[in-house]
Amino acid sequence: MISKACGKVNGVVETPGGRTRLGLHILPEKAILTSILSRLLCGVSDYLYLDLTVQSSLPLHPLVKHPWIGHLWLCLAYMVVKLFFRLCCHVRIEGSEHIPSQGGVVLVSNHISAFDTLLLPYSVLAIQGMQIIWAPAKAELFRTRLIGCLLTSLGVFPVRRGQHDRQAMRRMMAHMRTDKVMLFPEGTRSHDGRLQDGKRTVGKLIYAARPVVIPAAISGTKRILPHLKSLFHGRAPVCVHYGKPVDLQHYYALPDTKETAVAIVQEIMSAIALLLYNAPQPVETSPVMHRQARAQGRRDG
Repeated sequence: MISKACGKVNGVVETPGGRTRLGLHILPEKAILTSILSRLLCGVSDYLYLDLTVQSSLPLHPLVKHPWIGHLWLCLAYMVVKLFFRLCCHVRIEGSEHIPSQGGVVLVSNHISAFDTLLLPYSVLAIQGMQIIWAPAKAELFRTRLIGCLLTSLGVFPVRRGQHDRQAMRRMMAHMRTDKVMLFPEGTRSHDGRLQDGKRTVGKLIYAARPVVIPAAISGTKRILPHLKSLFHGRAPVCVHYGKPVDLQHYYALPDTKETAVAIVQEIMSAIALLLYNAPQPVETSPVMHRQARAQGRRDG
């Protein structure tokens, strides 16, 4: 951890014999400055960086020691994003009345550009005022301490992709039950703009947390960069369209199985497709899912 007295940090020291031990080393001036900025932005000292592997042990709420600073920081970040969209885009927000004002909400959307991660929170804050829209992101983005603190202060938290990150999953479910969370069920950006299959993990998390699920369709964000490169193109037309909450109650009565999680995420992807293409994509469920549904119907009858 950062030493208050002399700018030293705990580190791993390589010995001549090739063995490692925990020790102290002096930080250069730039590193000390970065550490100070990190502490100011994070407001807590819960960051653990071990062998450059980012741990999912970040604070549950950024700037928790100084809420007024957190509010001021969010307002500043919102104004910067708002200025960017006003200068570069013509943003249209549709269906925002479907988003509950209280927490326990998950916003699920297609993912076609890095600007999607700015557009969704911006659209909510523009309608409902200052609040944190929590969002998972790949842990590699948090390797740099300063960038990690910036992301965390805006409600972004790391998830180790390709691993069973239980701590990140628990944190995500906690936010789903009480706050607003932004998720891209496809897991990554679509290179051709077409809607991809959703990840089963999303269905499993929603089954466990049971939040209000609001589908959203984003269009136009892929054209922002080309418009920025040429001033003659003008502002890029961008739209985010929110739909009615996805009705998943009948799935919650089924057992917690892989088939149930797959069916939930397929239902969610169909709701996104309905907004995106104005026509629902067929939801294919496994024979096991059909048998479970029929058995549940007989029990209810």
